[in-house]
Amino acid sequence: MGQITVIGLGSSSIEQMPLGVYRELTKNEQVVFTRTLDHPVIKELMEEGTEFHSFDHIYENEDQFEAVYDGICQELINQARSRDILYTVPGHPMVAERTVQLLLGVKEDDVHVEIKGGQSFLDALFTSVGVDPIEGFQLLDGTNLNRKSIQYEQHLFIAQVYDQLVASEVKLTLLEDLPHDHPIKIIEAAGSEGEKVKTVPLHELDHDFTFSNLVTLYVPPAEVEVLHHQFSVLRNVIAALRGPGGCPWDQKQTHESLRKYLIEEAYEVIDAIEEQDDDHLAEELGDVLLQVMLHSQIAEDEGYFTVDDVIRSITDKMIKRHPHVFGDVSVESSEEVKQNWEAIKQQGRAEKSSVLEGLNESLPRLTYAHEMQKKASKVGFDWPESTGVFSKLAEELKEFEEAASNGNNQEVEEELGDVLFTIVNISRHLKVDPEVALHRSSQKFLKRFQFIEKRLQERDLNIEEQSLDQLEQYWNESKREV
Repeated sequence: MGQITVIGLGSSSIEQMPLGVYRELTKNEQVVFTRTLDHPVIKELMEEGTEFHSFDHIYENEDQFEAVYDGICQELINQARSRDILYTVPGHPMVAERTVQLLLGVKEDDVHVEIKGGQSFLDALFTSVGVDPIEGFQLLDGTNLNRKSIQYEQHLFIAQVYDQLVASEVKLTLLEDLPHDHPIKIIEAAGSEGEKVKTVPLHELDHDFTFSNLVTLYVPPAEVEVLHHQFSVLRNVIAALRGPGGCPWDQKQTHESLRKYLIEEAYEVIDAIEEQDDDHLAEELGDVLLQVMLHSQIAEDEGYFTVDDVIRSITDKMIKRHPHVFGDVSVESSEEVKQNWEAIKQQGRAEKSSVLEGLNESLPRLTYAHEMQKKASKVGFDWPESTGVFSKLAEELKEFEEAASNGNNQEVEEELGDVLFTIVNISRHLKVDPEVALHRSSQKFLKRFQFIEKRLQERDLNIEEQSLDQLEQYWNESKREV
């Protein structure tokens, strides 16, 4: 069985190399495989007689880094099947070395991988920028920088920034969250005699600097004010409002006292959508999110659940109910998606004694009627076409008119309810939300009535002194203007 012994070359000069590693590389008269010749120690060791075989040719032939690393790994395994080999990498084998991770993941009976020492470039980096890692730090790959994984409250080091193109991509990613003038340190050959440290504002990161394999970026922790768009900051703000020394109003709120605000904020979102005002919509969605955060914080304070449980619940639900996205189920249409959703929704639930069980009693009555009709429709209790519902509406209107002429208030109320219930049925058949439709009409009436008031004020007229015909003229004018 062949063995691959992986050795770290340290961060820069041969003086930093551990004595044991140096002896390992110079005692044997054999070819040493190395990921790249672009490292200061390689030249010094070659002058002392060590022969290196590099994989730089793979870098030149492949466009994607993963393909490069796969190619190196496969060639090393092929070589090790017939003999023991040494493989060197910059720094320490277990720090920012994708090829080593690939080798460790290989399941080959005839190849064994052993990791030996080497000095990591991290110690030199901490010294260069004067950072104690116990404060918390991240080391990320500049060639594969994922914005969602960055913790800006910590010291951030970004390695593999070997050319200007990578530096530009890193800059664009960081600008998503940081101000353009956030200071960035560019560190080259950390810990060596040729070490260079240059501080630039973020927007100039890819300007006037020659990048290489020895370059690492340092991003100091960001001020909290810069991170107000991040969820963790919002969570801390809500906790502070509810905590000791917080806001008296927020501290006394309960799930029950906040109920009306959630409904109000939901309608404000609808208004913003109707206005087609993106900035307003973002603001109103924030107000809805505030309600979620307050309810979650109240529950956390009382020891019931946290916002983590809220997020976990909806994440699990979305994955479970979308097997056509996260599983192996195939669908042909949105209707199939809805059918699957309902079928999955019923799994594990106790059998109901009535189809109409489980309706939310706190819903506005138009929505409540809409949901009730939907449930009845699923078992076939429905008009096959909307024309039948329109005929039913004509019938209900006639009954309502007769009740109104009789002057029996209880009967009028009942018949009016039947008219409204039928109108909700029509809206369902036409795929219109009755609550939204009524809200839009109410807002339209509000704007037009206020238009009339404004016109009368401009003419120094009292609305109560105007005839219905005069008001009708203003109303028609408002329909043209609003």
